[in-house]
Amino acid sequence: MSHALLKVTGLKKAYGAIQAVGGVSFEVMPGEIFGVIGPNGSGKTTMFNSVLGQITPNEGAIELNGQNITGLSPLELSRRGVGRTFQTLQVFGKMTVRDNLIVAAQEHKGSMFSRMFAPGDSGLGDKADALIDQFRIRHVADKLAGTLSYGQQKLVDIAMAFMAEPDLVLLDEPCAGVNPSLVGGISSLLKELNQNPRFGRKSSFVVIEHNMDFVMDLCHRIMVMVEGKVMAIGTPAEIRANKEVLDAYLGN
Repeated sequence: MSHALLKVTGLKKAYGAIQAVGGVSFEVMPGEIFGVIGPNGSGKTTMFNSVLGQITPNEGAIELNGQNITGLSPLELSRRGVGRTFQTLQVFGKMTVRDNLIVAAQEHKGSMFSRMFAPGDSGLGDKADALIDQFRIRHVADKLAGTLSYGQQKLVDIAMAFMAEPDLVLLDEPCAGVNPSLVGGISSLLKELNQNPRFGRKSSFVVIEHNMDFVMDLCHRIMVMVEGKVMAIGTPAEIRANKEVLDAYLGN
């Protein structure tokens, strides 16, 4: 039986009297695409940022490959194989697309100073070129990232998360602000990365997203959060058929 890649147990985070996350537990298996949905204010982002080391939970444990990572910094998590994207783009607008990918791979190896002033491509050029081809952005590889359309920058942002060959990538609203015509392309790309692994294993994702069609089509299992707690975890079909979820969230 396969062991969980990510295991979150009893996660709690409060801000004064406000309980943002109230005892969340879930597991993500190797090779799984795990979706997280819920209305605004349901605690999704607080949970996400707790897992990613952006904030420290008050209670609970977070394990990666059986190792306790609770409270580790984002840099240390990156070095242990956790990648992420943010709701807002994190590309370097005055650098080329290719250089953005190279800098992203350097991020888990050193400081910002060492990344910005490292000589050449630090031996990462071939890896960057391979991802550029996989993400179908070869035609803009040598352009400054800031000159690209928002959708193209979003693709660059996602590609950057894969440069360090992570075991797990957490994607925070990958479709936010993206032209609807590109949403299907992002879904297909993530499926390709999951089903046809580049690094000798299937890529695993945790995805927060408000686009329900995207989540239902992409994810193997989905967790529904409401008021800081887990309402349900199941396959897309199970979530669609859950009356409690329909009444509390999907029905709205």
